[in-house]
Amino acid sequence: MIKEILYEPYSIKFATLDEGPETEHKHSFFELVYIQSGTGTQCINNSRSKYQPGHMFLLTPDDCHSFDIATTTEFFFLQFNDIYIKNNGLLSENIRRLEYILQNANHQPGCILKNLPDKTLVKPMVEAIIREYVNRDLYNQELIHQLVNTLIIIVARNIAKYLPEQVNVATEEKAMDILQYIQHNIYYPEKLKAESISDNFRISNAYLGRYFKKHTNETMQQYITNYKTKLIEHRLKFSDKRINEIADEFGFTDESHLNKYFRKQKGKSPKAYRNLVRS
Repeated sequence: MIKEILYEPYSIKFATLDEGPETEHKHSFFELVYIQSGTGTQCINNSRSKYQPGHMFLLTPDDCHSFDIATTTEFFFLQFNDIYIKNNGLLSENIRRLEYILQNANHQPGCILKNLPDKTLVKPMVEAIIREYVNRDLYNQELIHQLVNTLIIIVARNIAKYLPEQVNVATEEKAMDILQYIQHNIYYPEKLKAESISDNFRISNAYLGRYFKKHTNETMQQYITNYKTKLIEHRLKFSDKRINEIADEFGFTDESHLNKYFRKQKGKSPKAYRNLVRS
């Protein structure tokens, strides 16, 4: 799989495309993607959702993603890395908060602009960045720099509103590493066993549960169950995968096993849930 590298603090690109990249790829940096026009489907970490004008996506380092273009699409891409975050003029006490928010964004497809008033802000800002980038007028670099800063902060605000309540900027780094490990291995039940996690992080099995609850305010099993259920809900809402395919993706023994699990969490079968949300 191709992994792109960014050799500058930030990069601005825009393009009109009739088809996306042929293969999924990863980045070593953050990327904001704004849809100016067109429709299609975004895939991130094997989950898909529709896009349309006004949608914005955040791709974090090592997310696997691609775009399936249905109608000719005008894309705006803003790529930036940790160097930019640390040197973009923010107050030092806010840098850690911004890094935390971006790194712990929910790695799922879908527009990240959940705060509706912010949607009206983003469109003219993107248009202004493109205009300054093309025209190269007096002070254009300074203006672009300020607009990029503002855009990233707007994105951070939208992500922060929907971060899990049990996790905050004061959470210990090792606890955050455990959370990320769980997220990355949510499809592999064997790797989510307490023994595997304690071995990976060199924490005794007996202490792991207490440590996790202390820093997240819920048990590790509760977190795994809630996160897995949330992803399954997303598949049922937005993907065309069959129930048995979803069961296989998340490591259930069969469709019956998934039905039993999902009914316990949501009070209805996956099929009934899908029919309800799509009606």
